[in-house]
Amino acid sequence: MAPPAVAVDLPLPQRLMALAQTLQFGWFVGHLTLLLTTFRYAIAALKFSTSSTGASVAYRIGFLSAAVTYGIVVYKAYRPRIRAGQVPTGQQGILKVLADENVQYLFMALVWLYSKPIIYALLPFAVYSTFHFLTYLRTNLIPAVLSPAPVSSAAPSAKPAAPAVSEAIAKFVKNNYDYSMHLVANLELFLWARIFGGAIIFKNSWILLALYTAFLRVRFAQSGFVKDAVKGLERRGDALMADTNVVPEGVRTAWGLVKTGVKSFGEISDLGRFLSTGAPNGAARKTQ
Repeated sequence: MAPPAVAVDLPLPQRLMALAQTLQFGWFVGHLTLLLTTFRYAIAALKFSTSSTGASVAYRIGFLSAAVTYGIVVYKAYRPRIRAGQVPTGQQGILKVLADENVQYLFMALVWLYSKPIIYALLPFAVYSTFHFLTYLRTNLIPAVLSPAPVSSAAPSAKPAAPAVSEAIAKFVKNNYDYSMHLVANLELFLWARIFGGAIIFKNSWILLALYTAFLRVRFAQSGFVKDAVKGLERRGDALMADTNVVPEGVRTAWGLVKTGVKSFGEISDLGRFLSTGAPNGAARKTQ
């Protein structure tokens, strides 16, 4: 989301008020709330008290915050199109909307909001929120609070130097973004395994498994990070199965059946010809 222009010559209270009156500030507050509630729920998980009222409330507020943040992005993206009469229609239009990563995460936030809590479900959203929170701090809040460093008289046309904390945040985001996206992809695969196991023993519904499988299938079609996570899982599985002295024949056969089944499902459910794959070479687009 593009940062709003805030006049640096205004008094600090007015600059902060100008930020607070934007939708983007609500987006920022939503990400901050999600991080705080995830921390609260993580503390409860460490204490084995996720069934407490406080933990349950934190879990629901966390996903409500996620729904609000992604809802704001979707609203800002599609409101001008609706006003211009460019609403996507028909099967192709619906598929184009569903190809939007922010729509996908809005959908899953609402699914989690009304589903039985699963401990790890907040984590992928929290990773995204960490980067969005830091980016807003760097591009909006810090420039509004801290005056930019004075420009050298030797180069009056140069841009004001950014505060050191902004530079540190930018460096952290740049150095850790790819690693964190790989982490999110692996968390989502782990979460699918948890949902699958939960469906088998009736701890969560099969409908949730079907919805999350569809979500993950679309993510695989669009995200290079998810593809890498799946390929990494396959490589690790193949390496484990390679030791014929340790792994029974039945287990290796089952592993082969699992891989065949996954590949068959991928071919049957391939929506690549309908869904945009985002950036060139399968690079993942950033969610907002």
